[in-house]
Amino acid sequence: MISTEIGTLASLGCSGRVVLLRLDLNSPIDPTSNQILDDKRFREHIPTIEALKKSRVVIITHQSRPGKKDFTTLEMHAKKLEHLLHRPVIYVNDIFGQCARDAIAAMRDGDVLMLENVRFNAEENLILPAEDAAKTHIVKNLSGMADFFVNDAFGTAHRSQPTVVGLPMMMRSAAGLLMEKEVSTLSRVFHGAPRPVVMVLGGTKVDDSVDVAKHVLENGIADRVIVIGVVANVFLAAAGLSIGTPSLQLIQQLKYTKQIEIARELLAGFADRIVLPTHVAVREQGKRVEYPVSAIPEETPILDLGLEAITALTAEIGSAGTVVFNGPAGVFEEPEFAIGTQALLKAAASVEFSVCGGGHTAAVIEKMGLEHQFTHISTGGGACIEFLTGKVLPAVDALQGSKKIFG
Repeated sequence: MISTEIGTLASLGCSGRVVLLRLDLNSPIDPTSNQILDDKRFREHIPTIEALKKSRVVIITHQSRPGKKDFTTLEMHAKKLEHLLHRPVIYVNDIFGQCARDAIAAMRDGDVLMLENVRFNAEENLILPAEDAAKTHIVKNLSGMADFFVNDAFGTAHRSQPTVVGLPMMMRSAAGLLMEKEVSTLSRVFHGAPRPVVMVLGGTKVDDSVDVAKHVLENGIADRVIVIGVVANVFLAAAGLSIGTPSLQLIQQLKYTKQIEIARELLAGFADRIVLPTHVAVREQGKRVEYPVSAIPEETPILDLGLEAITALTAEIGSAGTVVFNGPAGVFEEPEFAIGTQALLKAAASVEFSVCGGGHTAAVIEKMGLEHQFTHISTGGGACIEFLTGKVLPAVDALQGSKKIFG
């Protein structure tokens, strides 16, 4: 699918040419030591960089955004990438000024150079249509410094920012290997995934999860939708159950009250395909205590699935051909209340085709040592969830547009 709609590395012919390579190296940084805590995104981009080893690779990427404590320069990112690549990575503290131009002009085939955090430029923080993004100074200048553009930044694919959607309008472009893998694997969920298809939607991003549930249920993509975490609390409330004051207040604080009504409509139309937990766990006097959902205590927050629910849901997951897992089942940071998340992930890891939506869930999978048992762990939580709602990601749309313009 992707090879016909989007340019690929194989179709570009990049040897001996200057390639602008958009990566997403945005990573957690320790506020005390200022060191990068997780290099997963770096490692995922290595195959694309290696595939361009006969080119002059100019990396454009970002770290955080204005106003955040971890909004910083990319000097340590260049050092981290250099360590993982086992070859030099030149860092330039400039984006498209004379310093950057001179450094690119001095490059030889096989060189890798990283420009400064593109979000240091105010234009990159704008959300613009591709046509307007192409007119920005950052895009006009960067596009004049290279022969081709390769976008490997799936984690940023849902953001219509200038380097993501504007550069493909100005240059012959292609998807990097990670972008290609993400799009082709996630597309398989919609077309040709082994049946039955089970979606496990949890965590706290209720609006996104409800959108995914609506899309996959209405279009027959999923045979079952299992709801866990805060998403489950919304559906339990929609089903008319009392979830207790703290859990209801959390939904209100997160501004997801409207999602209760949408969940109610989904339950009315797809009650036989939406699976709610039957039991939950709370903390009472410092200990884990479990209750059926019909008798949730009024004053204690729901922190995990109960064991009876875990048994039922792991059986449901284990019988699936495909599982898409996005979001934890409870307060997984506490061992006592990580039981549900861990048990469901173990079950998901055993099925034929298993996809994780990234974010916190991916971190738990790595901690459990299950990463090699999953078919695919997405590098972009927000991009992945938006893709699963059936929307065309701005980055993918721009690459498709580039192919129509430049071939």
